[in-house]
Amino acid sequence: MNGLFSGAAARAALRSAHASLAELHDTVGIGGLDAADAHPGLMAEIDQHAAGIRDSLSVDVRPLTAVLLAAYAEGVRDAAFTHGWRPPVGPIDWAEGDWVLRRLLAVCVLARTLPTPS
Repeated sequence: MNGLFSGAAARAALRSAHASLAELHDTVGIGGLDAADAHPGLMAEIDQHAAGIRDSLSVDVRPLTAVLLAAYAEGVRDAAFTHGWRPPVGPIDWAEGDWVLRRLLAVCVLARTLPTPS
C-alpha cells in the first residue's frame, strides 16, 4: 500500500465522491444554480458560503478535491440532521433562506471547478 490508500481504494473513493457530488447536483444544484443565476443576491450568498468552505478545507495549502468536497457535504448533512433539519419535500424555495441548502449549493458551485472524472 502507498500511503493512506492503495491505488484501487483511492480510485474507489474518488468514484464514490464524484457520484455523491453528482447526486447533490441533481437534488440541489440544478434548481439552485438556476435560482442563483436569476437572483444576484442569492448568488452573492452562495459565493460567501463557497469562500467559507474553501477556508474550512484549507484549500490555500492543499488542493480542493472531489473527496474533500463530498466528505464536507456529508458532514454538513449529518450535522444538520442531528440538529433536526430535514430537507424540503418537493421543489426547493430558494427565497426561504435555508442555511443548509445554501451551503450545499455552494458545494455544487465548488464542484463545478473540479476536473471532470475520466
